[in-house]
Amino acid sequence: MHRKALDYLKDNWISSADRKPLIIRGARQVGKTWLVRKLATLCNKSLIEINFEKDPQAYTLFTSNDPQQILRNLSAFLNQTIDIPNCLLFLDEVQVVPDILAKLRWFYENCPELAVISAGSLLDFVLEDHTFSMPVGRVSYLHLEPLSFEEFLLARGQERLYDYLQNFQIEEVIPDAIHAQFSSFFKEYILVGGMPAVVINWVKEQSIPRTHQIQNDLLSTYRDDFAKYGGRISINTLDEIMMSIPKRLGQKYVYSKVNPSLNSQTVKQVLSLLNKARICHRISGSSAGGIPLSSELKEKYFKEIFLDTGLSSVALGLNYIDIQSINELNLINNGAISEQVVGQILRTIFPFYVEPALYYWQRDVSGSNAEIDYVIQHGNQVIPIEVKSGSTGSLKSLHLFMEIKKKDLAVRINSESPSITNVEVIGSQKQTVAYTLLSLPFYLMEQIHRLLNLSKSPNHGTSPPVPM
Repeated sequence: MHRKALDYLKDNWISSADRKPLIIRGARQVGKTWLVRKLATLCNKSLIEINFEKDPQAYTLFTSNDPQQILRNLSAFLNQTIDIPNCLLFLDEVQVVPDILAKLRWFYENCPELAVISAGSLLDFVLEDHTFSMPVGRVSYLHLEPLSFEEFLLARGQERLYDYLQNFQIEEVIPDAIHAQFSSFFKEYILVGGMPAVVINWVKEQSIPRTHQIQNDLLSTYRDDFAKYGGRISINTLDEIMMSIPKRLGQKYVYSKVNPSLNSQTVKQVLSLLNKARICHRISGSSAGGIPLSSELKEKYFKEIFLDTGLSSVALGLNYIDIQSINELNLINNGAISEQVVGQILRTIFPFYVEPALYYWQRDVSGSNAEIDYVIQHGNQVIPIEVKSGSTGSLKSLHLFMEIKKKDLAVRINSESPSITNVEVIGSQKQTVAYTLLSLPFYLMEQIHRLLNLSKSPNHGTSPPVPM
């Protein structure tokens, strides 16, 4: 298994002249511990690992603010020689003893030669409500998601297909045979997902029942976690709201529709907990008039996606054989799973040091409702993304968005081969609306920023204007 985050840590963080202690943030079971252990191996670092969930008494080794004293304590406790320049200190499950995070300041200031990483599965709770002094400006963050589709290809041993995506140029024609291969692997990814334990087992056994078992075990793990942060909310209520998310993919989230017998405030509170635990992710409504997209939020409009497409699929009872026989991904679960997987992949293309955030556009005007599935920032531009089936599909909302916002570049994600087209339509004001439409198959999503740059080139070779 290969993770792009490993390349970032190896090539950027660990060799940085101004390296800061690193805090890895991500949901439980996305591979945080594996990532640090693999980094130590690749960089020939001796790993000093403390897991505070397994050994909470290890907290007493860190009572001093002197890194040298802490390292002497660790050396004695672990019976391990600590050669500072050649070691990596890994503090795992720090949410158990969050005050440890305050100690990172002293390592940064007084022992910068030592590489230090901390991680925890419920860190967002700690970081929001901490009572200790966080070492602001003295730590870095890395946000880890489940495996992306490209990482899934590598796990499946498809290095040449991976390289093909990295080097694809927008003017190229993808042969039908290669397109079919990519489409088949992508359908596989929808059902298997990107949780490392699931992917590793799938690569070894190719067993759908075993895959479903591991996925259900993961869902049970998240349910068990509820007892740690649910407070007075019943486990059944937490579970019901968690499992409502796959069923409401692609829809505006309305608290009252989850269960009419539940108080809306309770649903709101539980959803906030699930977002903090990164079991689900909010897609915030934005007016999308400019950047940053977060500056024009529409608070009453938001959708939710699940942590992982594989977990969503097993929760929905989707069948592997049926999905492989369907040509259009948008026909699966009425297209909702397509929005799930696109949102999930969009989260993986943010720089690792930036917390991913998703947005969509909703126009709620009497007689003229419209919605764009996702809007992203590309440089200083706002780019709308429509997730559609077939080679055309209805693009009325996209045409309206391009007219209102006066944009000249848009993206459509579908199951067809890639293309770039000049679009001309008559808008609502009876004026011509013209823009460039970059159509990408689902499997090219991770290349979206590179291909958007290419599509703006004067030599991108768009087809003549097409009325739609």
